[in-house]
Amino acid sequence: MSPHRGVFIVLEGPDKSGKSTQAALLVRYLKSHKIPFLHSREPGGTAFAEAIRKLLLDPRHQVTPLAELLLYEAARAQHTQETLLPALRRGKFVLCERYTLATMAYQGHARGLSLPLVRRLNQIATSGLKPDLTIVLDVLESEFNSRDKQRRHDRLELESPGFRRRVREGYRSLARRQPRVALLNGRRDVAQLHQEILQRVCRFLS
Repeated sequence: MSPHRGVFIVLEGPDKSGKSTQAALLVRYLKSHKIPFLHSREPGGTAFAEAIRKLLLDPRHQVTPLAELLLYEAARAQHTQETLLPALRRGKFVLCERYTLATMAYQGHARGLSLPLVRRLNQIATSGLKPDLTIVLDVLESEFNSRDKQRRHDRLELESPGFRRRVREGYRSLARRQPRVALLNGRRDVAQLHQEILQRVCRFLS
């Protein structure tokens, strides 16, 4: 359990892994059970962090890996202090789409930046805040083009299949090595996957 009064759950996974769908289902559950919650995302979650998000994901920009990492961490520092920590101190259930594990997978494993560097910057940006549980939805890279075909791709979604494979491999490697991380099959039926997520999350609601 978090040292704060609330519960902090993160949904992770490669692009188009179904995070937003599962987050919406979990939010519906929380609402139906009248559980006070905050639903947020990264990068984002504050006006300043959302402005950074728009800059980071704009396909018109070419961003070096280090600049990309520092922008993500700047957004995270603001998000943690302005949104996440206050909600947890108020005892809320906090659900966030992506957090520090995403930076390890994308900027560390896929971009090739130093993992110790990414880990250290994550620590600084979060002031040491760690999720009670991180759920990683695992999907094959080959499914990317078959999911949500109507969506306009952002800068990271326009990356190569090789980049997406490295992201997936990074998530899988991190999930095996880190505590409080669950790797789930994101190719399962949406309703079945929701039930599996609920089983894991409800342990923190008792």
